[in-house]
Amino acid sequence: MSTAALTGIFVRLKLSLLRNGLRQSSGRTAVFVVSVVFAVLLAAAQLVGLLLLRGDEHAATVVVLLTGVVALGWAVLPLFFPSGDETLDPTRLVMLPLRPAPLVGALLGASVVGIGPLFTLCLVVGAALAPARGAAATALAVAAVPLTLLVCVALARAVAAANIRLLTSRKGRDLAVLSGLLIAVGIQFVNFGVQSLSRSGGLSALDPAADVMRWIPPASAIAAVDSASAGSWATAAAQFALSAAALGALLWWWQRSLTKLMTAPDGSTLAAASEPSREGSASGGLHRLLPEGRTGTVMMRFLRYVWRDPKTKGAWVTSLAIGLIVPVFNALQGTGSVYLACFAAAMLGMLMYNQFGQDTSAFWMVALTISSTRDAYAELLARTLALLVITLPYMTLVCAVTTGMLDRWADLPEVLGLSFALLGAMLSTGAVASALFPYSIPQDSAYKNVAPGQGGLAWMSIIGGVLASALLCAPVIVLTVWLHASGSGGLWLILPVGTAYGALITWAGLRIAAPRTAGRLPEILTAVSKG
Repeated sequence: MSTAALTGIFVRLKLSLLRNGLRQSSGRTAVFVVSVVFAVLLAAAQLVGLLLLRGDEHAATVVVLLTGVVALGWAVLPLFFPSGDETLDPTRLVMLPLRPAPLVGALLGASVVGIGPLFTLCLVVGAALAPARGAAATALAVAAVPLTLLVCVALARAVAAANIRLLTSRKGRDLAVLSGLLIAVGIQFVNFGVQSLSRSGGLSALDPAADVMRWIPPASAIAAVDSASAGSWATAAAQFALSAAALGALLWWWQRSLTKLMTAPDGSTLAAASEPSREGSASGGLHRLLPEGRTGTVMMRFLRYVWRDPKTKGAWVTSLAIGLIVPVFNALQGTGSVYLACFAAAMLGMLMYNQFGQDTSAFWMVALTISSTRDAYAELLARTLALLVITLPYMTLVCAVTTGMLDRWADLPEVLGLSFALLGAMLSTGAVASALFPYSIPQDSAYKNVAPGQGGLAWMSIIGGVLASALLCAPVIVLTVWLHASGSGGLWLILPVGTAYGALITWAGLRIAAPRTAGRLPEILTAVSKG
C-alpha cells in the first residue's frame, strides 16, 4: 500500500476515534468543544499579536525564542501525558502487515489532525510572517510554516516512540505524576526570567539567547525568514537547510524506533524478574540501619511507599522542590528573607496529614496490628520518625542555603529553631488530623488526591491543622520577636528552644492521637477505602 493511501486511512481512523469518543457522553463533547473554542481564540490572539510585531526591531528575537519554546513543549509533553493521544503508542500497530517507512508517513499525516497542531500552526504562521519583509522573504515564510510544524510533530512522535516502553511501565506512570511538579518548577523559571527581563530594560536582553536559538531547528527555519529579509541569503539557506535536515533525521530516528518495536522482543519482563533481588538486597541494607522490632518495620514500609508509590512519591518530590524553590528564588531576586526558609518545614509537615489515607485499602492490614492505644502510638511514632529521617537534614540544608545566599549566616540558628518548632507543630496536628479526618486518595487518576464526597474532610484536616500549627508555634515566635526588640543578642537560644519545643509538642500530639486512632479504626478503615 502506498504512503498516500495509508495516510488517508490513518487520518480517517483518527477522525473516527475522535468522533466515537465524543459520542460516549455529552459532557465529553462539551469539554472538547470548549477546548477547541478556547484554543482557537487563544491562537487567533497569538497570531494577531505576532503580526503586530511586524517592523519592530526585536520581532525576530521574540518569534525565534517562541518557536524554540513551542518545539520544547512538543518534545516533552508526550512524556508527561502519554494517554492524551492513543496514537502515540505504536505498539498497538505491531500486528498489522505494515512496513515502518509507509507507517511513519501515515502517522505523520494523522498527527497534524488535532487541537495542538492547529494551535501550533496559527502560532507558527504569525512567527514566520512577523519578521518577513519583501516578496521573497514572504515566500520563504510560506515554506517555513509547514516545515516548522512537521519538525515539531516529528519530534514529539520520535521521542514518544523511543520511550514507549517507559511510558507504559510503572516508571512512566511515576513520570506522569511528577509532570505537575516539573511544570510548576518551569513556571518559577519563567517568572524569574520575566522579572530579570523587566529589570534589564527591554527585549534586547534576549538577543544573545536568540542568536544561539537561530541555529537550532525548527527555530532556524523562522530565523531564515529574518535573514532573508535582511538580504543574507546564504545564511537563510543554511538555516532553512538545517531545519530540513533535522526533519529528515527525526523521521529516520522515528522509523528506526518503529522497526525495533515491531521486530525486537520486549525484555521488560526479564527486567521485572531481576528487579526484586536487587531491591531486596537494597532494602535489607537499609533495614539494618533502622531500629529493631515494629518501629523499624513501620519505618521501612513508610520509606518504601515514598520510593515506590507514584502518588506518595509525587507528594514528596513536590514538597521537597517547592520548599527549596520559594526561598531560593526570592533570594536570587533580591526580595528574599531568611524566614522564608521556614516554608520548607511547612511543606514537609503537610506530609504528616492523612497518614492512613496514603495506605488506601491496604490499611486494613495495618489495622489488624493495632489492638490498643500502645499499638497506635507505636505506629504513629514510627511513621513520624521515618518522616524525620528525610525532613531534618533537608530543612537544615534549605536554611543553610537561604542564609548563605543572603549572606546572613548569623541568623542560621534562629531560622533553624523556628523551622524545627513549626515542623513539630505540624507533625503534632497532622497526627491528630489523621485520626479525626481521614480520607481516601484515589489510585485510578494521577491528578485526583481526594475521593468524591470527601473534599470537606480534606479541607477540615488541612486548614484546621495549619491554623492550629500556627497557634502552637506562637510561644517560639513571641520569644523571637521579644529577643529582636530587646536587642539582648540571645537569638542563638531560639535553636535549642525551638528544637526542644518542637520535640515536646510532637510527642504531645502523638499521645493525643493514639487513643483516637485506636478507638476509630473502623471509621478510618471505611474512610480510606472509599477510593
